[in-house]
Amino acid sequence: MIPLSEEKIATYLARIPATTRDELMAKRTSFRVGGNAKLHVTAGTAEALIEAVVAAMDLEVPFYVYGGASNLLVSDEGYEGVMIQAGNRRVTFNAERITSEAGAITGLVARQSVDAGLTGFEWAVGVPGTIGGAIYGNAGCYGGEMKDSVESVEVFDLKTRERKTLSTSECAFAYRESLFKRQPFLMLSATLVLKPSVDIAAGKARMEDIMRTRKEKQPLDASSAGCAFKNFEFENESELDILKRSVEVPESMIKNKSISVGWLIDQAGMMGESVGDAQVSTKHGNFFLNKGQARAQDIVALISRVKMKVRDEFGIEMHEEVQYVGF
Repeated sequence: MIPLSEEKIATYLARIPATTRDELMAKRTSFRVGGNAKLHVTAGTAEALIEAVVAAMDLEVPFYVYGGASNLLVSDEGYEGVMIQAGNRRVTFNAERITSEAGAITGLVARQSVDAGLTGFEWAVGVPGTIGGAIYGNAGCYGGEMKDSVESVEVFDLKTRERKTLSTSECAFAYRESLFKRQPFLMLSATLVLKPSVDIAAGKARMEDIMRTRKEKQPLDASSAGCAFKNFEFENESELDILKRSVEVPESMIKNKSISVGWLIDQAGMMGESVGDAQVSTKHGNFFLNKGQARAQDIVALISRVKMKVRDEFGIEMHEEVQYVGF
């Protein structure tokens, strides 16, 4: 990226005084890698979030908005612009509706929903990151997805510079996809609709069971960005022709028209593969770990190596869930 001039830095600092300089992103990302963001802002309110973004736009300073940094891979060279963290975390309850600001922690909202006598969001207790990030990628697991609960999303339109509310249908949710990956909308908050719970204790028990299962099946004791790739969804079994020549595909995956990428990586013999201190987990093939001293470039190289191996052996092109910043 083109280095940010001292003049632009000074002008941005004057406009957004809460900005810090040379923020080490390795301290903020779950991968624990990444160089310095030239500028960094944590916006504690929707208004502060809008102000930080508008200032960057006005001054032509590159910007990147993030939430919990749980799926970010930031370049070793850092980011020549302003990293803006959505730190607006207010959550309010009104009967069956939850209004959550974009920066609220997803797992905490799940626990609060059960405490409030609601059900339908227990599955999200183990989802890392924020509500905004979960909506952005239509996060899902254990039988649930964000689209199942979202009623509306409040955004700031970066083109018109107006606040507006989008319905669920307008959000264009799909598997690990949403409108927000393609349109210049700054997410501010969302309203979720759940159902009254007849058994709060059962909801709490389900959340604890989910957390126990995650601990058993996922390498939660190491730095990673969660699942590195989306599962492979297919429309026609002919897309699996090359794969079927090599391995027996579980009937459940064929029935669901979704191939587990962790399983694919295992079948390709890539579990445990490493580049420097970056390693494919031996516990779950879709987790790429920083064993302590990995660099961003090591993780990128490892992701590329695994993608090529699966493509060459099975004819399947995998797509990352990890978001690249500063490359």
